[in-house]
Amino acid sequence: MVKNLLNYGIQPNGKVVSESNQVSRYDASSLTTFFSETASGCYVPRALLADLEPTVFDVVRTGKYEHLFHLEQMVSGGENTTNSYTRGHHSIGGDMIGIVLNCIRWLANNCNGLQGFLLFHSFYGSTSSSFISLLMECLTIIYGKISELEFSIHPAPQVSSAIVEPYNSILTTHATLEHSDCSFIMNNKGIYEIRHGNLNIDRPFYPNLNRLIAQVSFEKSNYIISSITALRKPNKGYC
Repeated sequence: MVKNLLNYGIQPNGKVVSESNQVSRYDASSLTTFFSETASGCYVPRALLADLEPTVFDVVRTGKYEHLFHLEQMVSGGENTTNSYTRGHHSIGGDMIGIVLNCIRWLANNCNGLQGFLLFHSFYGSTSSSFISLLMECLTIIYGKISELEFSIHPAPQVSSAIVEPYNSILTTHATLEHSDCSFIMNNKGIYEIRHGNLNIDRPFYPNLNRLIAQVSFEKSNYIISSITALRKPNKGYC
């Protein structure tokens, strides 16, 4: 998302810098593919941030990009699933899926020509595995042939925070096979080795890994979108 902001000259408050100072590789008319313009002239990402755990988005709500997203675009639950796939997919996730789908419906209705969904998640966390698999199933039912493109991270023993990660990964893979039209899969071990070996960061932390993932995801998403459909045009949109 930060990469997108830089390329389109959008500041953290949603305002666009003057065109003379804007450095972008992309045609300005494609800006509305990923952003919608508000009545005040600010641009808001066509994005929804969802997590079953209540405190995850505090860093966004109180950080540099607190004015970029509408509060309605950050949906969080009130209970930690403790990495349980069953709780995230059925009990807690089942209670929250309606709220998320309503938010997605609102975003989709604001697109003049909805082309598909980009989903960023891991295969091993509670929300990112169990709830996302439930969400993708619902998107297939509601939106039919609208594309669902995944950018996902697979677990590795070297970078692991929970013993149930392999189980969550297997269950998520099985649950999303029929709903994903295209998947870009990254591996935690590979990302860790790139940061450690190629970029000379002796002890990479999650922010280091996330920045690399974000950069790769941005480049790949723009490549696949421009390859499969005429999305980089006005009146088209991806959520």
